[in-house]
Formats: sequence, structure tokens, C-alpha cells
Amino acid sequence: MINILNEITLQLSDLAETPGLDAQVLLAYITGQNRSWVLAHPEMELTPGQQAKLTESLSRMSSGVPLPYIIGYWEFYGLEMIVTQDVLIPRPETELLVETALDWLRENPERRKVIDTGTGSGCISVAMAHQIPDLQVIASDISEAALRVARKNARKFNVSDRIEFVCCHLFPAKKVGVRSRFPAQTNLPSSGADLIVANLPYIPTSILRGLKVYGREPNIALDGGEDGLDVIRKFFELVPAYLEPGGMILMEIEASQGLSVLSLAYDYFSRTIIHLHQDLSGRDRLLEINLQP
Repeated sequence: MINILNEITLQLSDLAETPGLDAQVLLAYITGQNRSWVLAHPEMELTPGQQAKLTESLSRMSSGVPLPYIIGYWEFYGLEMIVTQDVLIPRPETELLVETALDWLRENPERRKVIDTGTGSGCISVAMAHQIPDLQVIASDISEAALRVARKNARKFNVSDRIEFVCCHLFPAKKVGVRSRFPAQTNLPSSGADLIVANLPYIPTSILRGLKVYGREPNIALDGGEDGLDVIRKFFELVPAYLEPGGMILMEIEASQGLSVLSLAYDYFSRTIIHLHQDLSGRDRLLEINLQP
């Protein structure tokens, strides 16, 4: 009997970075089972309808469509986030930002106001709100299509009452907009956020055009300009008006930009403590900026 899991893994070997995992996820999607069931039944037989669905999915992957767009979801921080071609596919590296943010929020229970700029699918905001029941978030994105996906994820995980989605470039136009959106019951005498998280476009244009992701995921969420820092510079320029004294900024960065972003941060901020965090591969991945009171 043919081991269909091995067969699909082999077919995906030239199409995916993790063909074994992707084969499991695809078969779970095709059969309506979970990955544990798929692993326990490697010699399963597909129905004609399932076989047709598998053939179509493999054909789309061969044409360059990423698997998460085909199945319509992808796991992030233990949650199956809805994804469409209007949003970036959530990456495991971004979980470092969420984990660092959650650690800080748990150490500072009086700080519960967050702004998430460039929210995309909403994966960061939703994951954080799912873990911290009294968190209040403003999540912004320049793409209304992306925000529609983010709102679906917020509803899916029952946190939509604590996340307000705003279509804008980085921040609402007026600082008062932030003040009005944070509810009075937080009992904080402030007008800004305690924590601002950002996963902004950071890939240099020339490099982006040579990557497999180019044209497959929304370029507006990837293209950071000539040196990859255009949007980050604008973010640094605006962010002080939206952050509370003693607040923190967490920003995901491209692995090769560590020193450049660190230098840029010191140019824009005084009275700060700044750290670079490395991902599991030992590459610079997360910039932490703590504003001193």
C-alpha cells in the first residue's frame, strides 16, 4: 500500500522549505483531520473528491501559491490564524516579539494599552489579547483588505471587543485619536500607549525583487525602500507622541539590519535603554526600546 504522506512529501521537496510538515498540514486540510491523525494513518486512502482536491492544491503550489493561502489559515503562537493573499503569512520568528511583549506585560500588570502598527492579519494583536484578558489594543494598517482579515481573526478568537482596527499609515492622524480609543475604565491618566509593537516593511527593494516571496505575498507589507529603513525612519519620527513615559517599543527587524537599526534608534531617541534580541537561529530579529520616565 502506498504511503501517501511520504509521496506528498517527495512531491513538495522542491516546492517547500519544510516539505514533511507541509505534507502533514496539506493532508490534514484535505481529509478534515488534524496532523496527529495524519501521522497515525500514513497509508490512508483518499476518496475521489479528496484526491481531486489534493491534485488541485499541488498544482497551485507548483504555480507558486504558498500553502497557507491555499488552505486559508496558518498557525501562529498556537492559534490557527485566517490568512488570505491580502496579508503576510505569519512567521515563527515573529513569535519572539509576542513572547517578549507578553513577558513585559505580565511584569507590568498596570500597563494594558497597546498599539500594533502594521498589523496585517492581526496575528500579533490577537495572540497578545488572547493571552492577556484585560489588554486593550489599537491595531493599524494601511491596507483595508488586510484589516478585514484581522477583524475576522479577532472575532474567531473572541477578542474583537478589545481590539480596535484603524486604517492609516502607522498611527492615527491625531494623538487625540489614541486618547479617545482607549477606554476610561483602564484608570490610567494618560493619552498614549504603554507598549507599541511593530512588524513593518523592512526588506530593501533590490533584495526583495530577488526573493521567492516577491509577488507571492503583498509587496506593500515587505518593501522597506532602498535600504529597507524608509518606513522604520518614519515610525521612529512619529512614535514618541504616542508612547507613555516608561513605555516600551518592540520592532521586528531584518536579520542583517541589527546594527543599522540600532544606530538609527540612538539617533532618534534619548533617555532610552535599547536592546537587540536574537531569534532561535542566533540572528538579530527584535529591537527593544525602553523610554525612561
